[in-house]
Amino acid sequence: MGQLDGKTAVVTGGSTGIGFASARRFVEEGAHVYLTGRRQERLDAAVASIGERTTGVRGDVADPADVDRLYERIAADGRRVDVVFANAGVGEPAPLAQITEENIDFHLGVNVKGTIFTVQKALPLLNDHASVILSASIWTIEGPEGFSLYAATKTAARSFARTWANELKDRGIRVNAISPGTIDTPGLDGAVGVHTGQGRQTKEFLVSRIPLGRIGTPEDVADVVLFLASEQSRFVTGIELFVDGGAVQV
Repeated sequence: MGQLDGKTAVVTGGSTGIGFASARRFVEEGAHVYLTGRRQERLDAAVASIGERTTGVRGDVADPADVDRLYERIAADGRRVDVVFANAGVGEPAPLAQITEENIDFHLGVNVKGTIFTVQKALPLLNDHASVILSASIWTIEGPEGFSLYAATKTAARSFARTWANELKDRGIRVNAISPGTIDTPGLDGAVGVHTGQGRQTKEFLVSRIPLGRIGTPEDVADVVLFLASEQSRFVTGIELFVDGGAVQV
């Protein structure tokens, strides 16, 4: 038997990277997973790759109407929700002197507003004793130059994990945050510009600071997300769990 047999899970930003790896891990453990993504082609490819017990619902978490459509689809399928992984996030370089209103709205829209509505609009369908997992980042601690908006908006996830764990405790709903480190995803490649010489050097520098001596994989994070989604973490709530190879720990 799988750890999530008979459960229903939601994974936002599930077309690639950590979201995709986590959705696949959930399905391997017996869950039916609803994936979201902004690009229909990538979402369709993710669903086809994972295969059975996977439903794709295209949408942008920054748009509350899209989040409504996700949960309307789940309700129409006659399902309730046991796991929410609010994984969708964005991060683009924006040095302080160059930050625009558009930069602010972009990061707040996905990383803060999107996280809030992903969880808030799930509440009517959430089973008691469900698990909610929020995606933060070690960059909230490191303070990388040029990424103040990303770091600040990801810090919100840590705060939400504490406050929502308190707000939902009477229903036994657990809320936790994960903070991945340097993980080999398309999002990281885009953030550091890995296809340029300077970007490759940046990535090599990031890896050099990891005590375990390698870059993380989406599967490394997915296994931790599964732990927080499953009964193995039944006495864990309100925490921030670092998945960084020790980068900000030692």
